[in-house]
Amino acid sequence: MARRAKEGAGGGIGGGGIGKGPGTLLVTLYGIFTVGAASRSIVQLTTRFDEAPLAYVLSAVAALVYAFITLSLVRGGEKARKAALGCCCVELLGVLTVGTWTLVEPSAFPDATVWSDYGMGYLFIPVILPVTGLLWLRRSRGAASR
Repeated sequence: MARRAKEGAGGGIGGGGIGKGPGTLLVTLYGIFTVGAASRSIVQLTTRFDEAPLAYVLSAVAALVYAFITLSLVRGGEKARKAALGCCCVELLGVLTVGTWTLVEPSAFPDATVWSDYGMGYLFIPVILPVTGLLWLRRSRGAASR
């Protein structure tokens, strides 16, 4: 119990950890992308799944990744920072893989995903966000454990 209290202290939006300062902007952007990707994928999966199942499932996966990173940033603490760091790596790998795949074989994606063309439909924020997240999480290494 004391360990959990210590991990939570200094973390999150209110405690000066990974979700504080520039981290607040990351929490906001990841939160917006969570809602956007989740709502879009839910509508697509329930109404048009047969048109582009791969694209719609990938958008749902993106929403889950965004949600996990958002919650990790809000929670704060060293474990949350490490989890968010790993998830940002997965996110960046996903954006680069799907972005390249959509350029090399556009026929595989009859409809766009959040990560199509490296997030061009979202002003390239999907490729900028994990890079920024990785830089922030690396920089905030000491702050997460305070």
